[in-house]
Amino acid sequence: MSSTDPAADDPEAVRGPFAPAGVEWTRVSDRLVPVRLLLVSLWLGLPALVCAVLAVVVTPWLWIPVAALVLPLVWALLVIPRQVRAIGYAERDDDLLIVKGILFRQLVVVPYGRMQFVDVTAGPLARRFGIATVQLHTAAASSDAEIPGLAPQEAERLRDRLTARGEARLAGL
Repeated sequence: MSSTDPAADDPEAVRGPFAPAGVEWTRVSDRLVPVRLLLVSLWLGLPALVCAVLAVVVTPWLWIPVAALVLPLVWALLVIPRQVRAIGYAERDDDLLIVKGILFRQLVVVPYGRMQFVDVTAGPLARRFGIATVQLHTAAASSDAEIPGLAPQEAERLRDRLTARGEARLAGL
């Protein structure tokens, strides 16, 4: 993981509201890339393969869905590594910042005092690649935020730190 701005490799990124002064960004693990590539390959590549086989055996009209599946697959294979590089988080004194997105940038600010609980999850594929996701739940249902692709040790450290900071902020209310 790196302590640079996740969008630093994107010179065209609009930096104003997405780069608060004095913030040290921490990028997520690069191990998130193969997980996402594998998932998109299964969801788009496998049906494309089935349609291609059927197009050869049954009817050539099935090449249309093959093309309709392969084009987004190729696009996803090109975009996913850059999307993962654009995900980052930063801990400040009063809140946690999460930034993501290439074309549509998003900066989520979660005040520690608004956090209700913190989840750490890792499915079988994520565990196989040694990553986990930290999800923050707040009082507002629509303001939940997550940080995917963290090393398990970092996810555990972040969970404990965010929980302690959240409890400290709630104690002051």
